[in-house]
Amino acid sequence: MQTESNIQPPHLSASDPILCIVGPTGAGKTHLAMSLAEHAQSLGITIELISMDSALVYRGLDIGSAKPTQAERATVIHHLIDILDPIEVYSAAKFANDAKQLCEKIRERGNIPVVVGGTMLYWRAWAHGLSFLPPADAAIRARLDAQGKVIGWPAMHTELMKIDPITAARLMPNDSQRVQRAIEVYEITGKPMSTLLADSPSADGREGSAIPEWINLVSLEPSDRARLHANLEKRFDEMLSGGLISEVEKLRTNSALHPELPAIRSVGYRQIWEYLDGQTDWDEMRYKSLAATRQLGKRQLTWLRAISGRNTFDPFNPEELKAALDYCKQTLVKSALIK
Repeated sequence: MQTESNIQPPHLSASDPILCIVGPTGAGKTHLAMSLAEHAQSLGITIELISMDSALVYRGLDIGSAKPTQAERATVIHHLIDILDPIEVYSAAKFANDAKQLCEKIRERGNIPVVVGGTMLYWRAWAHGLSFLPPADAAIRARLDAQGKVIGWPAMHTELMKIDPITAARLMPNDSQRVQRAIEVYEITGKPMSTLLADSPSADGREGSAIPEWINLVSLEPSDRARLHANLEKRFDEMLSGGLISEVEKLRTNSALHPELPAIRSVGYRQIWEYLDGQTDWDEMRYKSLAATRQLGKRQLTWLRAISGRNTFDPFNPEELKAALDYCKQTLVKSALIK
């Protein structure tokens, strides 16, 4: 069984690279992928989409994750969506293994795989393999969870700063999941996570890494940050009016779910959970949700801009958006010819 510590990148033919569409939240990745699928169908080519999104794997997280609609999923085959209950945990290592196997099976069917999403840790695991980090320790994790609840995650972030200032500098003080993991790694190994990443024989996938020859990376990177934020605000308000609160209320009827699960930590869900717990009022919930969404987008762009050799397009520029679709179409036709 593969774990995060031993997974290696897949070895696929460089003559037929896999198209991967990435970008920050709200950049229009799904729209581009669906437009590409429509074009493929007109040519008699079948593509299958592989979701690279840590929230879409969970059943019941539909509205807040901007999950593809049932109509979209009926039009194009989607993979790695609704495969787990929210109580379960999905890892970057598991994604890398699943994506590798799916690409192989899709090709065996005579179809073309296209990977779409913005969970960049999944990208790193799939493209480069993961660093040799230790597996999770349930006892240490439970103790850190309890400590974080008592003193707060900003205080835990301060503790991380003392033992691993490099990792702490790139994490937000309230990013409980990543702060916890960094402290856990230090307690298990006695070494800062940043040191282990630097010493790892696997490519980090963040610090100026190149794209493997078996991947063709298309990155949608909005140039107008203010417009992106406005779009994200509009989208979140539409989610609220579209039943997001009711969706979280339904999740809360499952007594096994709690705020520390990765599913409930997803942007928007955590903030609404706190609102329903009475920890915040409506305005604060909305503010925190939008702030978390903007922070997510900023982290995604930081990852992307460190990847050399990506094909970058501005989705807010109509000419560049058309160029992105044309580029993907050309890649698709080439893959079909090779196949």
